[in-house]
Amino acid sequence: MPKSKGKGDLLRGARVYLSGPMDFVLSRAAEKQSGWRNRVSHFLQEMGVTVFDPWFKPDVRGLHEYGREDVKGGDRIRQRWTYAGGKQGAQARAWCARQFRETLHIDLRMVDTSDFSISYCPTNIYSVGTPHEIIMATLQHKPVLFVSPPIEFPALHELRAHLQDDPAGQELLQQLEREIPIKENARGIPSLWYIPLVGGENFFDGFGFAPYRKRFGWNEESAIDRHEERFPPNRPLLPFVEKLNQRLPKKWDSKRKRFVPDDDWLLWDFHSQKMRGKHVESVRR
Repeated sequence: MPKSKGKGDLLRGARVYLSGPMDFVLSRAAEKQSGWRNRVSHFLQEMGVTVFDPWFKPDVRGLHEYGREDVKGGDRIRQRWTYAGGKQGAQARAWCARQFRETLHIDLRMVDTSDFSISYCPTNIYSVGTPHEIIMATLQHKPVLFVSPPIEFPALHELRAHLQDDPAGQELLQQLEREIPIKENARGIPSLWYIPLVGGENFFDGFGFAPYRKRFGWNEESAIDRHEERFPPNRPLLPFVEKLNQRLPKKWDSKRKRFVPDDDWLLWDFHSQKMRGKHVESVRR
């Protein structure tokens, strides 16, 4: 069972935003109830960190339920969306923009008030809000810890083998792969645009939940557990964060050919009384 060395508490009092796809995940209900954010939040809270989770918007004084985003997401907005011309079409699109603006506003404000972000970005899940949040954080010189896991589709390979003697089925499968498209990423390589944006030392190919499950009571096996059992992370996030609580990380200086202090890690020292961190959720489970 991994344990922190010493009594480091660099992260105590820090604020972290958990960024990642929400719209096009397999199940929004499962993602909210038992997704990766729940475990990472639990892990961080034990270090005294305040966690901003977009599934659980904090209450805003004077603005009841501002920006609230439920499991059904933007279904109501999508139903009203139209490409029709004229006044009615313009009114419908303006209404859609106005409805979701609250969510966009409060999520970006959480990024703005955080000290750093953790972003989970599988290359097979479409997302727009996550890149926006990552770009905003980096423009503010805030670190983004970026998790990009290996992506493979075992069922796809099994289906190909199953259709070996079925030319029509093979053609349909190939057409489906072209239309979706289905693109594997066995090495978990992030979009190349992210690499200079985030910085080479802030990428991880998994969370590394396995060594921590017993300590934190994560008894229910998740899809990520099964994935990381098949693809054990070479550079897991959680041990990095545990070390971060002891000592600030460094970055590679290509000109000087050595690691140097990373001054994006600005964690305010308010000499606050020691207390357990919290997950900002405002009774909206």
